[in-house]
Parts: sequence; C-alpha cells; structure tokens
Amino acid sequence: MAQPAPAAHPPSPTSHPLPARGRPRSERAHQAILQATQELLLESGYAGLRLEHVAARAGVGKATIYRRWSSREELVLELVSGIGAPRPTIDDLGDTRAALVRAVLDPIMTITTTPFGPTIRTLLSEIAGSGGPGERFRETVVAAHRAAIETIVARGVERGDLRPDVDAPMATEMLLGPVFYRLIVGGALDRDLAERVVHAYLAGAAVPQTDWF
Repeated sequence: MAQPAPAAHPPSPTSHPLPARGRPRSERAHQAILQATQELLLESGYAGLRLEHVAARAGVGKATIYRRWSSREELVLELVSGIGAPRPTIDDLGDTRAALVRAVLDPIMTITTTPFGPTIRTLLSEIAGSGGPGERFRETVVAAHRAAIETIVARGVERGDLRPDVDAPMATEMLLGPVFYRLIVGGALDRDLAERVVHAYLAGAAVPQTDWF
C-alpha cells in the first residue's frame, strides 16, 4: 500500500525573510549615541563627558561606540558637524553684497535656530584650544567657511566690485568675527548684524565707484 505523503514542513525563517522595518539597528544606535552625547554635553560640559555615560544614556555597549569613534574628540566632532553646523553655500548669486550677507547670516541662523547653538556654546573653551576638538573643528567647519568666503571675494574682485588687492583670507575673520564675539559676550544675532558687518567690510574692500553706500 502506498505510504501517505509526509506533511509539508513550514519554510525555515531564513527561506523568506520578512522585509526590514524602519532604519537598520546600527543606524538607530548611531543616532542614539549622538543624541546622548549632545544631552550630556549640555548637562556636564566637555570636561565631564564620559563615553561610558554616553553608552548608558544611548542604551548601547561601550564597544559599540568604539567601533564607530576612536576617541571622545572624534565623537564630539561628528556631533558638531552633523547637528546643523554651518554649511556655507557658494552659489553665484550675481551680487557680491548679497552673497556676503548670506555668508554671514548662515552661521547666525544655525546658531540661533538649531541645536548647534547650545552645543557650540558648551564647547567654546575647547574649540579655542590648540588640540582636541578645537583643531578638528578648525579643519572642518571653519575651513568650509573660509573657502566659501574666499570664493565670494574672488568673484567680487572679478566683477570689479572689490578692490584687486583685497585680503581674501582675512575676510573670514572680519566677517565672521563679530558673530562669534556676540556668541561669547552676548548681543543680538540676527540679519541686522549680518547687514551691518557686510556694510563695514565693504567700506574698506569695495572699489570706490560702487553704489552700496
């Protein structure tokens, strides 16, 4: 007599995997670590930041942090660079004055409307130092601003708006210095500041025949 066919076995869990839902777990952990780092920086400052505290706040193991960042400095730099740090644009607006105002307004808006502002205030003393996050901050965020402003200045010289002997590298300090001065000592950070700073800069850098004044 023919034997009855064996009952069909359900497919193994790996035969037809379910579609993934949401972000991969590693990305969720990555963002949780950055969020925990920001919270602890605001609570304890950079000097009090400990990776074991970050791990506990993020709900991950300390090894998970070290797989992504080799040091506290690297973790903090990624945080600062990713939570709204200034990303200056160098699109040619066809108007030197308007481009300079936007270059100054960009960090003002970032400081006043994103988590970058409170975080950068917490890190001011470290950023002013010669090593650690300060050096990396200058190599990334500050360098991006410097390159953008030097590009705007070069275009202004080509158009005949700015004097050919203008000091392009110094333009960053002259234009953005007042922003970070007010960040440290207080004062309004708004479009009016950007307009006034650019007006003062152009008083010395613009060619005499411009009609901006």
